[in-house]
Amino acid sequence: MIFVFDLDGTICFKGKPLSQEICDALNVCSQQGHEIVFASARPIRDLLPVLPAYFRHFRMIGGNGAFTYADGEIKTRAFTTEIVDQIKQIIESNQLTYLIDSDWDYSYTGDRGHPIFRNLDPEKRAVDQPLAHLSKITKIVLFTRDQAIKQQLEKLSVQVYEHGDEELMDISPSGIHKVEGLRQLGILPGEFMAFGNDQNDLELFQHANYSVCVGQHPIKEFASTSIGIEDVPFKIKEMSEFYHQRGLMVES
Repeated sequence: MIFVFDLDGTICFKGKPLSQEICDALNVCSQQGHEIVFASARPIRDLLPVLPAYFRHFRMIGGNGAFTYADGEIKTRAFTTEIVDQIKQIIESNQLTYLIDSDWDYSYTGDRGHPIFRNLDPEKRAVDQPLAHLSKITKIVLFTRDQAIKQQLEKLSVQVYEHGDEELMDISPSGIHKVEGLRQLGILPGEFMAFGNDQNDLELFQHANYSVCVGQHPIKEFASTSIGIEDVPFKIKEMSEFYHQRGLMVES
């Protein structure tokens, strides 16, 4: 079975690298023959640093599906120039702050005390560029929860995820989400099970063979089950053993 893991709030907490307990559980999963795929809202640039070196060769999805990573190569899906221009107009008319990602570099105008900034390019491998210098726009975060702005965005051909606890809106190109990222890697609905915790995991839960929601977000209604953060390592090992045994039964 393919195990798909969201990062922040699911197996990674407060921006810190994966705990040893989580790593041990993932190692059990891998040793039992399952493939592990990480699927995060973070771009690949910010996803890799929280992983131990020996997990960095796994296939990954970043930017809620805008990035895919396999065999050391990053591929991106970008906004059209027309959509970028329309979002720039919304930014300028409402004087919004933002984090806008290119295929590697980024432009940041938000509060440097915001949690998202603490997780931004921790290895300092990219450049904070003026927005006009970014040639390809793959992911946009606007630091607002203004519903009038959300309504403006929803009139465009984009995917909007709202993170009220962080007072931001996470925007991807239309049709881009984590399941679409999996499709780009050749992984189809029903071929994976998923762990997630937030609105941007909805499509994962809807298309997984089995899904686990970590925490009490309303998205848990779409998951097969929900658990507390403290139960994540046990649940990973439990599901790994379940699918391992099922695989042995099929083979016999």
